[in-house]
Amino acid sequence: MIRKEELVLVNEWDKTFPRSEKVDHCKVTFVNRYGITLAADMYVPKNAEGKLPAIAVCGPFGAVKEQCSGLYAQTMAERGFLTIAFDPSFTGESGGNVRYMASPDINTEDFMAAVDFLSLSDRVDPERIGIIGICGWGGMALNTAALDTRIKATVASTMYDMTRVNAKGYFDSEDSEEARYQKRAAMCAQRLADLKAGEYALGGGVVDPLPEDAPYFVKDYYDYYKTGRGYHARSLNSNGGWNVIGCESFMNQPILKYTDEIRSAVLVMHGDKAHSYYFGKDAYEDMVKDSKYTANKEFLTIPGASHTDLYDGGSKDAIPFDRLQSFFTEYLK
Repeated sequence: MIRKEELVLVNEWDKTFPRSEKVDHCKVTFVNRYGITLAADMYVPKNAEGKLPAIAVCGPFGAVKEQCSGLYAQTMAERGFLTIAFDPSFTGESGGNVRYMASPDINTEDFMAAVDFLSLSDRVDPERIGIIGICGWGGMALNTAALDTRIKATVASTMYDMTRVNAKGYFDSEDSEEARYQKRAAMCAQRLADLKAGEYALGGGVVDPLPEDAPYFVKDYYDYYKTGRGYHARSLNSNGGWNVIGCESFMNQPILKYTDEIRSAVLVMHGDKAHSYYFGKDAYEDMVKDSKYTANKEFLTIPGASHTDLYDGGSKDAIPFDRLQSFFTEYLK
């Protein structure tokens, strides 16, 4: 028998964005195939009737549903979709008794469990389900789309390929066998240190205070996670960060291996001022290079947008919600 964990859920509005009067909101839970209970915010257009098209949203990597995934979900609900924004396993309000861990397998399953939940909902048309992944969850979304044939449309926004950045470093600057060996050795040593200490050491969230000579993308993250713009008490990036060994298995897991076999629609969107632009651009090119299914694939460049501008729009109102609405309307029909 599948049993849910007892989760402690916050009922008052504690998001980093204002509550919309155009949608109804409630908390929901569902269980993935590893027995981990996930917590989600569900947004439903007010006075909606019949079975609705639905979208599951997650990300960024190290964020919680009260931040930008919730903003995406609420905004898309205003535009006629039933949506959920969920916390991944081991983070936020979701279950999992080891906290702040990540897994390419379990986190892909988290997205599939969200699709399970939507497919079985009385309010949802199971033939009209899409997903949105933001930042590191953009890569997870593509991996899920390659695995889950129930998904009809996928958006990867300002995406990271977490396997690539863990194995090769930023901008592939550590792409060598020696560099990877040193990382693996350090992780193995950390495992023993954690066991001896009886707890997992945290790798640290976004640096605070911000050094004057910090790289541009670190300043970009700071401006979102460490200020009133996006800070949240449960967000890993806003606070202590992942466990040092939290992403260890990503080094050996190329999650985008079979994206060229995705038959459903995919929109990859990225700001051209984002340090992460190469992740989205390369992932899209690999997806369509040898694919038979390119007619419903698109790469959308957003001029002048940084990485975190696609978290909440930044000062530029950069998230192209009109385009997202038209994309999902077309492919969830």
